[in-house]
Amino acid sequence: MNILLVLIPVTGLVLLIAVALFFWAVNHQQFDDLDSPGIVPLLEDDPDQGADAPVRASSVATDSDLPHSGASS
Repeated sequence: MNILLVLIPVTGLVLLIAVALFFWAVNHQQFDDLDSPGIVPLLEDDPDQGADAPVRASSVATDSDLPHSGASS
């Protein structure tokens, strides 16, 4: 029964921390846009990235892709 003397204040402290974290998140706009982050992975890449787009490994030419001159060494 004496454990209640410890658990009740600890529970109150945990509740106070949870409420403080909730209000911190609201004040720092953590809940402003809940829909867009779930849609972003489904969108296609921007086609006008141009030269800024990273080079994919499959598009890099290897020695076997290059034309041979016909002369063997």
